[in-house]
Amino acid sequence: MNSQAIIRIQNLKRFYKMGETIVRALNGVTFSVDKNEYIAIMGPSGSGKSTLMNIIGCLDTPTEGEYILNNQKVSDLEDSELAEVRNREIGFVFQTFNLLPRTDCLANVELPLIYSGMKSSERRKKATATLEKVGLGDRIDHKPNELSGGQRQRVAIARALVNNPSILLADEPTGNLDSKTGDEIMLLFEELYRAGNTIIVVTHEQEVAEHARRIVRLRDGLIESDEKVTSPVLATSQVV
Repeated sequence: MNSQAIIRIQNLKRFYKMGETIVRALNGVTFSVDKNEYIAIMGPSGSGKSTLMNIIGCLDTPTEGEYILNNQKVSDLEDSELAEVRNREIGFVFQTFNLLPRTDCLANVELPLIYSGMKSSERRKKATATLEKVGLGDRIDHKPNELSGGQRQRVAIARALVNNPSILLADEPTGNLDSKTGDEIMLLFEELYRAGNTIIVVTHEQEVAEHARRIVRLRDGLIESDEKVTSPVLATSQVV
């Protein structure tokens, strides 16, 4: 396994007890992710992809196996330690945006910086610059209900990026968007990838996965295939 990888996962297992039944959500997953990779994780319902995403995102811990993130073994950390790693290393983008409805874009993007203890003036400057990066420099004082779905997702992406995380982890990022707006969000991911970000997208949509450079497919808690994308869907237009 590549020792230079940002993510190293070895023989990862996650079992749940449901009544008298043991559910083997992950049953021995091994793979790595290099810096500036763009990966899609796919699989049918019950394949283990959501469980794997939760472990990669430090929202859950494995029953067995090892997970090393940016040279830190996180698979056996306590909840409080996992929370620190999440805020420092991982930028989350959710299907439902998960924005605070009563606060403006700037305050939403500043949130991870508050948790990291950054001064107010520095927070505002950094959050503003990140909103400008995703094409929302003119919307910093707007609240989520004053934005389109695509703009809300861009705010969520800005919030995910503001701490300069090791990985951007997106869960069905276009799931609540129409096809045109979804294409614009995938264009933004393409630009972020080209700028050097490491991106992992969890999706059931083949059209979304084909934007990535590598597709990992899970089935029954195991990796079914792990292949490079020979002809990725390339987005070349400017974000509008």
